[in-house]
Amino acid sequence: MIRHRPHGSGHPYATTGDQRVPAEPEAGERCELRARASASVRSMRCEWAAGDQPIHEWPMRPPGGDAVGDAAADGGHLAAAQARSLADQQYWHVTTPPLTAGTTYRYRFIADYDDQRTRSTRWYDVTAAEWRDDGGTLIVDRTAAASSTDVDGTARWLVGSDGPRRVRFDLPLAPGDRVVGFGERYDHVDQRGRLLDAVVFEQYKQQGAHGRTYLPMPFAMVVGERTWGFHVRTSRRTWYDVGASRPDTLTVEAETGGDDELVVRIYDGSPTEILNTFLDDAGRPELLPDWVFRLWASGNEWNTQARVMAEMEHHRTHDIPVGALVIEAWSDESTFTAFRDAEYDVNEDGSPHRLSDFRFPPAGAWPDPKGMVDELHDRDIKVLLWQIPLLKMRPHPTGQLAADARAAVEQGLVVTEADGRPYRNRGWWFPLALMPDLASQQARTWWTEKRRYLVEELGIDGFKTDGGEHAWGHDLQHGVSSADGPQDGAAANNLFPVHYARAYGDLLRSCGKAPVTFSRAGFTGSQAHGAFWAGDEDSTWDGLRSAVTAGITASACGIVYWGWDLAGFSGDVPDAELYLRATAASCFMPIMQYHSEFNHHRRPWRDRTPWNVAEQTGDERVIPVFRRYAHLRDRLVPYLAEQAAHTVAGGAPLMRGLFFDYPGDDDAWVYPRQYLLGDDLLVAPVVDPGVTSWDTYLPGGEWVDAWTGQELSGGSVVTREVPIDEVPVYCRSASWPRLRHVFSP
Repeated sequence: MIRHRPHGSGHPYATTGDQRVPAEPEAGERCELRARASASVRSMRCEWAAGDQPIHEWPMRPPGGDAVGDAAADGGHLAAAQARSLADQQYWHVTTPPLTAGTTYRYRFIADYDDQRTRSTRWYDVTAAEWRDDGGTLIVDRTAAASSTDVDGTARWLVGSDGPRRVRFDLPLAPGDRVVGFGERYDHVDQRGRLLDAVVFEQYKQQGAHGRTYLPMPFAMVVGERTWGFHVRTSRRTWYDVGASRPDTLTVEAETGGDDELVVRIYDGSPTEILNTFLDDAGRPELLPDWVFRLWASGNEWNTQARVMAEMEHHRTHDIPVGALVIEAWSDESTFTAFRDAEYDVNEDGSPHRLSDFRFPPAGAWPDPKGMVDELHDRDIKVLLWQIPLLKMRPHPTGQLAADARAAVEQGLVVTEADGRPYRNRGWWFPLALMPDLASQQARTWWTEKRRYLVEELGIDGFKTDGGEHAWGHDLQHGVSSADGPQDGAAANNLFPVHYARAYGDLLRSCGKAPVTFSRAGFTGSQAHGAFWAGDEDSTWDGLRSAVTAGITASACGIVYWGWDLAGFSGDVPDAELYLRATAASCFMPIMQYHSEFNHHRRPWRDRTPWNVAEQTGDERVIPVFRRYAHLRDRLVPYLAEQAAHTVAGGAPLMRGLFFDYPGDDDAWVYPRQYLLGDDLLVAPVVDPGVTSWDTYLPGGEWVDAWTGQELSGGSVVTREVPIDEVPVYCRSASWPRLRHVFSP
């Protein structure tokens, strides 16, 4: 066996032991050609030809412990899977001479085996591209007031034998400018001085340390003496040098896929005006029902009806109101359409089931799902079910999953490789799974009809649309059965999570429900599809700080309904201080929810419920303080609903950095994790351990300390004591009479 994939796995941040590095070289670069081979190979060589020149043969260096990827694992059952997928790889390799533009190079590998056999691969082609001024056209679409942004004449094109591969252009930065956006970002609110890119990626934990994100967007705004924004109108990968190399220049680079045109739109106006103009292009958010603002509860190990109802009973016993329950471990973990232990006949044609097709054993995990949902609704608790957009193929599928996989492939409803073979997931989570082609309406309908009974007959209120980052490969084929024809992976991979949430939202609407989806992945266009959370994170103070930054940056790109797994979902149960500081911060975010990672049902439980945290930490403050915030949250719902309606109608973001309202106030940037929640509340989360007081910058105007009623004038830093049951929150004086009851019922 000899394996060589010129572009490797498609992982955007790691190379593999079977690829060409770089996969698409520039003129003057050398390529390292890598190949994996079976253990019985005793030597390998590479045949290489430049154009019409004679073939050269080079011996390849044998495996020698070369490490590929980042194999570090930092806890959690998913971390182990990730580490295995990125573990050290052994490979044969050889390095080419520098490549010249305009020449087509050909190469293949020949292996000599221990038993004297010789095997060779097919021939592979590679060409080098060069940067030119005349490779294409950069179309700058300016709003009327944006004509002063100088872009013209800066574009250069990386041109290969297949046409333009990339374009690079410059945007000006003035002294004092701050740059905010690029989707949900965990490291900094102001990205000036940094290098980053925009590609959907599942960074499992520590997103702030790696600079990667589930939810990127090629959009940002420059806030300064003159405020303006830009949107690179592409779904392909983009890169940004935000004044890191040249302090007065923001350099944008974008893949073009052979297209000789790229459109960049320039906006002018206030931050709110810029964002709304961008949303006119990207898709506007939709108003969701008020219940989404109540407390959400979830635990990955709540895998039986009895356990779910017991946890909800704990909420009632402890007088902690809950408005939404996310059940993750409900399904057979195979089809993700049937409850675990349910008995039913297989529909061999892959057609959907109805509720009457299922038999629920009285002694099973879920003896009466309909009765459970009805009881939860009677308790005023909405129910969401977890989903994953894959057809699992390991272990080998049987029963309904086998029938579904067969039907999906036969009907052309899966994402494919360039040669038409079904794509098999290359990521570390659910490896080798098939992926439904949700760019196609036919596939979206087939996929969601199998879940219709859950909404229409059981009464499910929404779906946690987890995953969405599994499309790896520039040459995958999406939308094969769509009317518009297929798109390659380089253009369509980033859009997969948009289609994913859209599909479930359409299902919910068709059943008379609000389109409540809860996603972690997204891209431009995701603003129009449901709610989001910040993804997987450890229970650490760094995780808390990253989450606050993520909420501010996501909202700056038009995400309205946003939250996180308060205090993190992975690792040991957080200590009481971190848990309660995170609870306080989450109480004043658009979505307030707790969740915990699967831990193989080992004791002690790692649930992030307040009663489990209280038990594990032995801290008697946990339950009463959490209770206080949960009740406050319920009183806050009318305000959040009112402000969300204002946002959706074109107002400023619901959770927003101070720069939206005070773009000219440099002092506001000294405290980047402060934010406004709606028009009237300023929140300054406590994100450091062991503190007893906290500084908050109050911008101009008159304010009231929401806990004490003290009146304060803005334009200065104020310091207050921060007991564990208080987070600094300040209310605009004019609105205090109508919001006083939220804090002092």
